[in-house]
Amino acid sequence: MSTRAPLAFTLRRSGARWALGLAIVVALAGHALSRYDIRFIDSLDAMIHDAKVRLFMPRTTDARIAILDIDEKSLAELGRWPWDRARMAALVDTLFSREHIAVLGFDMVFAEPDASSGLPVLDELARGALANDAAYRQALDALAPRLDYDQRFADALAGHPVVLGFYFSNQDASSGAIPSPLMSERAFGTHPLTLFDWTSYGGNLPALQQAARRAGYFNPVIDFDGSVRRVPLITAYRDGVYGALSLEVVRALFGDASVTPLFDDAAGPLTGLALTTPRGTRTIPVDANGAALVPYRGGTGSFPYYSVADVLAKRIPQNALAGKIALIGTTAPGLMDQRTTPVGEVYPGVEVNANLIAGMLDGTIRFEPPFASAWQTSMLALAGLAMIFLWPWRLPARATLLSAMLFALIVAADLFAFARLRWSFPVATLLLAVLALYVLNMSYGYFVEARAKRHFAALFGQYVPPELVEEMSRHPEDYSMAGRRAELTVLFCDVLGFTAIAETLEPEALARLMNEYLGTMTEVIRAHRGTLDKYIGDAIMGFWGAPVDDADHARNAVAAALGMRAALIELNRTLTARGWPTLWIGIGINTGPMTVGDMGSHVRKAYTVMGDAVNVAARLEGLTRRFDIDIIVGEATREQVTDIVFREIDRVRVKGRVAPIAVFEPQPAHEHGDALARWHAALAHYRAREWDEAETLLATLAAQYPERQVYAMYRKRIDALRGVALPADWDCVSEFDEK
Repeated sequence: MSTRAPLAFTLRRSGARWALGLAIVVALAGHALSRYDIRFIDSLDAMIHDAKVRLFMPRTTDARIAILDIDEKSLAELGRWPWDRARMAALVDTLFSREHIAVLGFDMVFAEPDASSGLPVLDELARGALANDAAYRQALDALAPRLDYDQRFADALAGHPVVLGFYFSNQDASSGAIPSPLMSERAFGTHPLTLFDWTSYGGNLPALQQAARRAGYFNPVIDFDGSVRRVPLITAYRDGVYGALSLEVVRALFGDASVTPLFDDAAGPLTGLALTTPRGTRTIPVDANGAALVPYRGGTGSFPYYSVADVLAKRIPQNALAGKIALIGTTAPGLMDQRTTPVGEVYPGVEVNANLIAGMLDGTIRFEPPFASAWQTSMLALAGLAMIFLWPWRLPARATLLSAMLFALIVAADLFAFARLRWSFPVATLLLAVLALYVLNMSYGYFVEARAKRHFAALFGQYVPPELVEEMSRHPEDYSMAGRRAELTVLFCDVLGFTAIAETLEPEALARLMNEYLGTMTEVIRAHRGTLDKYIGDAIMGFWGAPVDDADHARNAVAAALGMRAALIELNRTLTARGWPTLWIGIGINTGPMTVGDMGSHVRKAYTVMGDAVNVAARLEGLTRRFDIDIIVGEATREQVTDIVFREIDRVRVKGRVAPIAVFEPQPAHEHGDALARWHAALAHYRAREWDEAETLLATLAAQYPERQVYAMYRKRIDALRGVALPADWDCVSEFDEK
């Protein structure tokens, strides 16, 4: 492994991904801070809000508020709308005198005089053709109070807690009359006035407005998708501030309770309304525009409905409406008072007001806290930076789990805030950031980093096992094919007598044999984390410790050699069954400092190792023929492997190297422990020039293991040395001048 690549490499590798991630976070932060508006996010926030409303709405019926419905039944019995004001007067009288309601609200406007009694025609006759008919005039004066339906309606309204309805608009001219303002704009002082503002209104007949005194507008906020989620409880017209129908009904219920605006701080925006009643002060949360989120209780029918026809005909139980707030509205399709809401696409407008009244009475109106924008931006920055710089994107499963947990945490926190704290946060920006960053990084990893991994695999895949390539590709900045100095272990393997074998086989058969042999040996090397260097004819060269660091490179190399020995036994069974010659190999292993890297010319390069330790390994492989031993390990390798039994074979000086080295053989599986002890004793006697003792032990070993030529070789050495006068500094080193 190379030293960690400089920061510039990491920036080149991840810079584009980081830049794209930061761009997403910055773009979403701009929307969260209201620097600009992204309609898709608004739509997503609206969908999330609607889902939360439907999830947590109580779905119970509130019997405190009754809807007096001008329904199809009423129109069928009493005639088409509008009805004459005498009937409306009779309805008001019935509600207060017989039913004893607490407050009456009209979700409608009485903008035009009622001429259905014929009184205007009679007045015209009195001023015209019958102007001089005193009897006619006297009769008309007596009859007029009964025929003045508007006045009869006004008289019925007077003295009762009645709230009429009206509306604001931006038309050229106003009509009718509206009540006095709830407060002056001066009540806002230095605070920003961001209420909805209007240029005109559509009010009630002045006589009716004067008699009722109270009135409230019923303008909802129609969102971009046509749905009603908010209703402004106060709004501005000229220099006055007026109250909504729902707010005025609640005020009337508490005896014209006073309303005071509340602000976030000394110069902050509007955050609520303080409703002061004899029973104390209620706080009604609103946004900076004075609008409140409608606390929908459920679908249509969350309040008891009574047909106006049944009320007038006294077909409902007496006192069924006693003490209740009565709202007169309509569900008849032809009267056009249907709204689209989060809880229904066709929802009576009068029930929107009923939900607001119930929410003000119960304190269940949810709101977006003043710090929502700052909180959203802060969370966006924290979550975004964590996902960009801290998430383990190179481990897709772990990154996916963390992203899912973060997404779930945001959803859970939002649901908790909505259900328990009555906070309504716009969380779409946060959720979209998590999803966008997840998709970006996963896509980047798949399309960009996967390509880098493929390139990495192309560089190292032919040398290194696939599992090591995968490990390396997670941190490619840590690896390089550039030349470097490192302590590694190298292995050379050669087929003994390959030339003779090649002469006995046809070319096609020889090719098949070598492919099977090389393939089998290569798999063993890779299974032990080795790097395949090259094939040299029938020879194989591999090394351990590069490009991936391996603290056990010496042991893994020896284990691979033992595995190659075992695999060759199985391969030879297959070759014998085919009638092909069996193979025998010699393996030389050595450990030491060497240069590793991509070496060669512009025509061809190879990832290989060079150095004196490499040359020694090649010489050790050659010594396997001299000692008739299939695996010979250098002294440096032996020192690093403590869990494998070795026998020292000799101390040798190989060609090209002055300093001698000890060479070892991994203990053969078929030799017992006492044989190893006798061998080491014989070797000690040999080096002490105790020829007879050494000869005796070697003869015993040779008789026990006649196939082991090393014992016969040492006996020949002893025979040759018996008659030689050895110098006093004889070092027992065997010289090998051939490769």
